[in-house]
Amino acid sequence: MLEIRSEAITQPKSGLARLTATLKRAVVGPPLATAQAHHERLTKVKALAVLSSDAVSSSAYATDEILLVLVLAGAAALRLTIPIALAIVALLAIVAASYRQTIKAYPQGGGSYIVTKDNLGTWPALVAAAALLVDYVLTVAVSISSGIANIASAFPFLQSDRVLLAVLTVVVLTLGNLRGVRESGSIFAAPTYLFIGTALLMIGLGVVRYLTGTLPPGVGPVPPDAFPGVEPLTTFLVLRAFASGCAALTGTEAISDGVPAFKPPEWKNARTTLTWMATILAVLFFGISFLAYHFGVLPKEDDTVVSQVARTVFGDSPLYYLMQFATMLILLLAANTAFSDFPRLSYFLARDRFMPRQFTFRGDRLAYSTGIMALGIISGLLLIIFEADTHLLIPLYAVGVFVSFTLSQASMVKRWWTRRERGWRTSIIFNAVGAVTTAIVALVIASTKFIHGAWIVLLLVPTMVLTMRLIHNHYESAAKQLEPETPIDPTAIKHTIIVPVASLNRVAMQTLAYARSLSPNVTAVHVTDDVEEADRFRRQWEEWGQKVPLVIIESPYRSLVGPLLAYIDARREQEPDHLVTVILPEFVPSHWWEHLLHNQTALRLKWALLFRPGVVVTNVPYHLK
Repeated sequence: MLEIRSEAITQPKSGLARLTATLKRAVVGPPLATAQAHHERLTKVKALAVLSSDAVSSSAYATDEILLVLVLAGAAALRLTIPIALAIVALLAIVAASYRQTIKAYPQGGGSYIVTKDNLGTWPALVAAAALLVDYVLTVAVSISSGIANIASAFPFLQSDRVLLAVLTVVVLTLGNLRGVRESGSIFAAPTYLFIGTALLMIGLGVVRYLTGTLPPGVGPVPPDAFPGVEPLTTFLVLRAFASGCAALTGTEAISDGVPAFKPPEWKNARTTLTWMATILAVLFFGISFLAYHFGVLPKEDDTVVSQVARTVFGDSPLYYLMQFATMLILLLAANTAFSDFPRLSYFLARDRFMPRQFTFRGDRLAYSTGIMALGIISGLLLIIFEADTHLLIPLYAVGVFVSFTLSQASMVKRWWTRRERGWRTSIIFNAVGAVTTAIVALVIASTKFIHGAWIVLLLVPTMVLTMRLIHNHYESAAKQLEPETPIDPTAIKHTIIVPVASLNRVAMQTLAYARSLSPNVTAVHVTDDVEEADRFRRQWEEWGQKVPLVIIESPYRSLVGPLLAYIDARREQEPDHLVTVILPEFVPSHWWEHLLHNQTALRLKWALLFRPGVVVTNVPYHLK
């Protein structure tokens, strides 16, 4: 048996191809064999960094968004910061408990799309998928813009370059994720734990200084009459502040969707990691909100809440800059959650024929390269359009994720009720509470944020769903139409071979020889707009003396493709039971720039004949030295 290594086949030959391959290896890394895929698994420690960075990092900007709304009602409304934060923590506990049930029921990956499709059907599943795809893009944009804003709070001279820095960060993250899962886990673990450790130190020291009364002079809650509001303190405004703070929960589903990325036992490790993530997020989010209120922090355009709290606790010491640096890193690297889940969800959709098939392909490093590249490009454009401004992006955020939360939890309720699996009575309670709660929150977010940008998402999601259905219909139609256009029994094939020739040179001669080796029914076709040239070519053909039939087509309008296609159609009508094969002579220059010196007739003919059903096209290359 002859064995051939694929490396020998795919090794580039030309200098340009070798240079491209070398650059690709330098940026992305050497390729991994498919058999190595089972080694690319995450421990709980790495998974917490990779899959929880989005949710954990949201504690760095969720409090900003609550204060930004409450301050509209004046200083007196700031007292609601802590009750709203507690309500969001309670919501986080409900969502986390609900997804623990999902992880156990779907150890192969329990993302909203899979769960909803399995229990509620295709249309609800597509709604969940579209909502999540939008939120993954916004996760990248919001996390990066907030990260740049935090580091710019410590170094104000960076404010003018925020958009450029944000786009460059997207490029770096895209390249990092193209290297594969193992490298991503290693890269993102250290910054995640640096942020968690530094933030816990800040919160712990801040609480101690608050309780012991050792805060700097003048630090304390803002007096209720410090400044008036520009809007009345209404239930709607409180709900709007709550909706803005719910951005803290985005990314909670990532662990449920990424269960297959864990080391065995996958579902147990995933549930443990989810509990860790929810606990850490609750402590960080509530701790920052608690200190922000008691320190009298107000939202500022050029100074984030975390920056103000850290400066109050640490002063201008190196710990303050460490906190800002760690916050920037966790926010920038939080986008890795989206870079993990957007390609995976795209793969599931493409596998089910709702997205282009390119999203199912893995690159050299076992990563879904098409999904990673698509996410990088779209999120980069979004940062440019919204000028990397977190406050402009937040109104678009969280709408989709709570829609997907609701559909996922409602699907689990149906699953437990229908299948009655072991422990279903307890699990159905968790998921029912989760479904009702997240549905209410989704309505609150959609209504309170509608005029501030949520309408874009509410319009975009149905558009995406319809687009995915159209893609699916195309693939279904194509599958039904992929019936043989030519006979599948070799003995039933009757050949009619047509060879276009421009001149009787070596290229044409070798092409005609090849055609005659396949069938004696070969016709040469010469298209010309010059009668005298046609006579000369006919005499030259007769002198050649190979007795191959020659058809000369006069083209008074100097067209080549049109007359040739008309002749092919006429032959097909005359011989409907024959298979028409067009064999094209083609010479290949030795250098890429030499292609510019030739008219590329063979390429134009191949493109035109591509859309002729029942016509087979073959080209016979002749390589110039």
